[in-house]
Amino acid sequence: MSCILHIETSTKTCSVAVSQDGAVIFEQQDNNGPSHAVNCGVFVQEGLSFAESHAIPLDAVAVSMGPGSYTGLRIGYSMAKGVAYGRNVPLIALPTLKVICVPVLLYEDLPEDALLIPMIDARRMEVYAAVYSRALKEIRPVAADIVTADTYKEFLDKGPVYFFGDGATKCKEVINHPNAHFIEGVKPLAKNMTPLAEQCIARNEYADVAYSEPFYLKDFQASTPKNLL
Repeated sequence: MSCILHIETSTKTCSVAVSQDGAVIFEQQDNNGPSHAVNCGVFVQEGLSFAESHAIPLDAVAVSMGPGSYTGLRIGYSMAKGVAYGRNVPLIALPTLKVICVPVLLYEDLPEDALLIPMIDARRMEVYAAVYSRALKEIRPVAADIVTADTYKEFLDKGPVYFFGDGATKCKEVINHPNAHFIEGVKPLAKNMTPLAEQCIARNEYADVAYSEPFYLKDFQASTPKNLL
């Protein structure tokens, strides 16, 4: 087990947490919109100061890597890499859509055959989404989707599918399949990065501090229609 600094800035919410031995011991978040440039540094300093005041050495930095807001990701990623480099600790990069799944898996009563589709809002009826099993096995990788009644039909026809994240609300009126379920109020938060980051440490899965980059919109260009770019 380890002491990990977690940074999440992929959406309008800016959040920072510190965990020790899998438990969150510090958390700060702001939900008031694009003020990450100010809040992220303050929250990180407060988190590091909290750990130092309790004589807890930092073992790693975890950052939410997107997809998400270009500016938000740049701020969070730059902060995470700076702390990791300055403190000589490893960097853990976590897919934002997996981070969104954590509270759903922890607090919702899901059937064994449930599929999870976390969504990040883009524009109009567009979202960034992936499809996961309950074990967070990737069934379909991250993609930019134009949401219609048939976008996820192949998954909905097989069993229950749970949609959540800030992109799911606008899809509720479009997706009317009987196997479609919507969970409200779910967003990526630093505190929910803890179990995923602990898994990375156990597996010795770290990002390259020098070359690791966030998951930007440009990463979708090869498979995304031009009207999405």
